[in-house]
Amino acid sequence: MKRISSGGGGGGSGGATGDKKRGKRSYGDSATDNPPKKQAAKKDIFQIFAEKVRDHKDLESRWAILQETRVEYFRGKDFVKFLRNHPELKDVLESDKNLESEDIANTLLRKNLIVRCDRVVKTVRPGKRKLSTWPAHLEIFADQLFSDNDAFFAWTFVNRRPLWQTLLSFVWPVLTLAICLFPVYPHQVKLLILYFCAGLLLVILCVLLLRALVFGTLWIILGKRVWFFPNILAEEATLKELFQFLPKKDESERPKWTARLFFALVAALIILLLRHHAPDEAARARYQKRVYNIIDDVLEWSPRLALSGMMEKQSGVNLTDSENNVTDSSKASSESIMEPPEDTEEGTMSDLNETEEGTNPDHYYEAEDH
Repeated sequence: MKRISSGGGGGGSGGATGDKKRGKRSYGDSATDNPPKKQAAKKDIFQIFAEKVRDHKDLESRWAILQETRVEYFRGKDFVKFLRNHPELKDVLESDKNLESEDIANTLLRKNLIVRCDRVVKTVRPGKRKLSTWPAHLEIFADQLFSDNDAFFAWTFVNRRPLWQTLLSFVWPVLTLAICLFPVYPHQVKLLILYFCAGLLLVILCVLLLRALVFGTLWIILGKRVWFFPNILAEEATLKELFQFLPKKDESERPKWTARLFFALVAALIILLLRHHAPDEAARARYQKRVYNIIDDVLEWSPRLALSGMMEKQSGVNLTDSENNVTDSSKASSESIMEPPEDTEEGTMSDLNETEEGTNPDHYYEAEDH
């Protein structure tokens, strides 16, 4: 028992010593883990920088196939030009914001945020004078260093989508289903949707027409290019930039007075032609009535009316078929009554003999002598 107890005590002391060693090791491990955390934080900074650069609309990029994978890539010379025009993006890098564009790109390459690629087709195709500016097929380049001389770089991370885009991806199927179910909506809901869409379309057309009218008037009179809502037709503008009202500063050259006079005459001629060929009141009333009839057909249509119309049409077809059958049977019976019976040849000859005997006078006298 003593040996067991002593052995147990030795095991306890050994366990305590092991715990102390493990504690030292854990502390040492935690101490050595601090630099990777700093590196991770530094990597996160470059990750944020890469996301901002990728989401910026001024960096021109394209999509291509890289080893059977569709990737987004940019050119090295465009990256250098982009950072030169937008130095404020380097503020995200904090202590590394003073690095050159080449050093920043090499850091992104080391962190596997981008990868250098090369075009698959390196020879000029027949019928063309030079290589494609944006190749459709890429391959990984052997030397992973930055260069702005015909070098391509593809993003290796998945771009994060904003929350509104994620919500919009769920809204689109619901909106599509709601559009398909428009015929079964109540009449008041149909009217509400119709007036809302018509009003929205009218507002858009009025805004576009008004900004074009203001631009044309100021361009002809003052020779200045003034566009209110300058980004209203932009494809890659943000929601805030889309509804920017104030126009951008016109830094282009002033147009010549001959061009302004020519377009003024063309505009006046178009206005005179439209006024001369404008529809009269009767034509406008006919067109308005036709449009109202189309709208009424759309609003008043419902599955119940469609089914009832189909049933009425089917019942009408059945009634027509029955009437045709009755008419055919009555015609057949009347024809059978009016047609004389067909006699045989022998019956016809005997009837003819009897008739001749009744009408012959010699035969009558011979019967009296007997």
